[in-house]
Amino acid sequence: MPTYQYRCTSCGDNLEVVQKFTDASLTECPSCEGELRKVFNAVGVVFKGSGFYATDSRSASTASKPAAAAASASTSSTSSSSSSTESKAAAS
Repeated sequence: MPTYQYRCTSCGDNLEVVQKFTDASLTECPSCEGELRKVFNAVGVVFKGSGFYATDSRSASTASKPAAAAASASTSSTSSSSSSTESKAAAS
């Protein structure tokens, strides 16, 4: 069951109440009998598992092609930089 936060418009008291979804919202402050309003806060949501990224919905063959191209590009740039380092060492 969710916890709802209410704030009294008259006295400013905060109240947290555990209610079912089907329960009616509270309208009266238990302290001063003023009007209660629900307080809405940002919800901390963490998406875990598959299905939350653009690459998760692609087929296996489509998703692997860009990764393979990126891997070969980084490998070729790494090998070219290591060759230039080796040629500099040989020249010394």
